[in-house]
Amino acid sequence: MTFPDITPELKAEMPELRGRLLANQSLAGLTWFRVGGPAQVLFTPADEDDLAYFLKHLPKELPVYVVGVGSNLIVRDGGMPGVVIRLAPRAFGDTSAAGDIVTAGAAALDKRVAEKAESAGIGGMEFFFGIPGTVGGALRMNAGANGGETKDVLVEATGIGRDGARHTFSNADMKFVYRNSGVDPSIVFTSARFRGTITDAATIRARMDAVQNHRETAQPIREKTGGSTFKNPPDNSAWQLIEAAGCRGLKVGGAQVSEKHCNFLINTGDATGHDIETLGETVRERVKQTSGIELHWEIKRIGIGKN
Repeated sequence: MTFPDITPELKAEMPELRGRLLANQSLAGLTWFRVGGPAQVLFTPADEDDLAYFLKHLPKELPVYVVGVGSNLIVRDGGMPGVVIRLAPRAFGDTSAAGDIVTAGAAALDKRVAEKAESAGIGGMEFFFGIPGTVGGALRMNAGANGGETKDVLVEATGIGRDGARHTFSNADMKFVYRNSGVDPSIVFTSARFRGTITDAATIRARMDAVQNHRETAQPIREKTGGSTFKNPPDNSAWQLIEAAGCRGLKVGGAQVSEKHCNFLINTGDATGHDIETLGETVRERVKQTSGIELHWEIKRIGIGKN
């Protein structure tokens, strides 16, 4: 499936644009699942000013979605109409530390935030070491792992709205809840500042080693996966509910519930986006039938199904 090529019109409306616009660009290679159709337009801004210029001049009726490293994302097989923005690490991936503060661009890996904190002797951010995403995704989803969450360490975040205006959000402004934030979805986050506590290097390294050991022993990190599929319901564990429903190893097409950790779905090699999403919905139905509990997706699903 392909979409109408609107890049010539966009370029005509934005003569000063410096970033790259690509029409009907496959998104499969930008996701960990390695599935999905094309973006009608894929935009990679040159820097923050270029992003602001683009958003200000972009027709308001065009939907916009931001993709980081695609670790928590299913792109449906029909692709994504409108514009997908990908912030490149070279322009939005810098990290720095001063005192007990780590500053990071939205395209910086969460793991890199943890490493920068470690090198500066700042504790409290070790949980980021176990999250295979970017800062932008962490801000949007209140990403967390191993007992820590983004809300625990965020000082403030910056972002750009559809009008091209820059905004700063305090921790309270983010309206964090479990695996989500309350900031307008149209905001494109560009950077964040995190505060930890001055801690000795050996303690920080031991915590990070524990996080890595947990990932390697308990999660299928070498598979084509999207991380934790469903949010943990209150006072319950999603993986335990899935196992109790008999879904460990369950398959739909080329998609499978991981044998290693059954809150992870994997692409065994030839799965489609439809296979993975159908498998997830099948798991939700079986858990509801066996426990009465409704699981909610943690993985984001975007785009349209293939006719």
